[in-house]
Amino acid sequence: MATVELQRGRPGYRALWKHFLDVSVAGVKREFASLGVHFDEWKGESDADPLIAPMLERLKAEGLAVMDEGALVMFVAEEGDKKPLPPLILVNKDGGANYEVTDLATIVDRIASHDPALILYVVDHRQHDHFERVFRAARKGRVAGKAQLEHVGFGTINGTDNKPFKTRAGGVVKLFDLIEMATAEAVKRIEAEGLAAELAPEAKNRVARQIGIGAMKFADLANHRLTNYIFDLERFTRFEGKTGPYLQYAAVRMHSLLARAAGEGHRPGAISLSSPAENELALALLRLPDALDETLKRRAPNMLCDFAFNLAQAYSRFYAAHHILSETDARVRDSRLGLTRLTLQTLEAVLGLLGIDVPEKM
Repeated sequence: MATVELQRGRPGYRALWKHFLDVSVAGVKREFASLGVHFDEWKGESDADPLIAPMLERLKAEGLAVMDEGALVMFVAEEGDKKPLPPLILVNKDGGANYEVTDLATIVDRIASHDPALILYVVDHRQHDHFERVFRAARKGRVAGKAQLEHVGFGTINGTDNKPFKTRAGGVVKLFDLIEMATAEAVKRIEAEGLAAELAPEAKNRVARQIGIGAMKFADLANHRLTNYIFDLERFTRFEGKTGPYLQYAAVRMHSLLARAAGEGHRPGAISLSSPAENELALALLRLPDALDETLKRRAPNMLCDFAFNLAQAYSRFYAAHHILSETDARVRDSRLGLTRLTLQTLEAVLGLLGIDVPEKM
């Protein structure tokens, strides 16, 4: 009954709820900002509350919302369903509104505010049945406007025991703690590799944070989104293999090469392909449009991760096969510098799409 009293505006409950809300939002904003994520709007379930009553009145008037076993529901089962689909509960038996009706009212708000063509719900794939019921109710109740509603599900993050990742005490791991863990692991990794040794402590810590966060992001996005994966920072922060740090280091090496070339008075020139390794790298670059298209179509950022990794490997083979700065033919040297610059620009652009920063030095 406390939820019902809160929804009805009981002052003491409202004051406590407002305090909890303010603390939660401040924490969430801090953690997302550390990942470089910022939102244009901040709306919660409660923001849809004023829209619920008029929406329910219309649905009842049209005979779409009906009483069933003491609750107000919408039946959303359709002919051809392979399994029973429970009705969407709009008002509980005790008179309270739950997240099912607020999800429906939130669609009303988004249509009124933005009139979108597409709304993506990026939520745990175990919530698929819930969203299927909400989407059916939205279509049946004509609240979705022209918007296509799509649930973009994702798998779970597991610990080394292959169970959902938790703290030692059994609680949910906070994002703040994950970032600190990843940064600490990155510090150990760059020290073991002898990297960033010439940087001041503050700059070194900044690089470690970029590597730690990049490792987390790439590890999460490199798996198909429906795949469960094991959270293993030791593996994620390696500078070899299919990892975020490997790609960051590859970009830093290209930066360094171009900087050395500029210091010697050399500039990237027109690209002319004359070897198998150059052809292979050029073909890898040309796959970007297809990778972007498939990533969007399938809602699968792992395809963009695959592209970035394959591009970095193609460049590594190109670099191993050819002289660049030591090339005596100026035209060939400048062509290879041009190919390096284009590869760097492409790799940085893709990492930017994945939300991964590239350190200036490493």
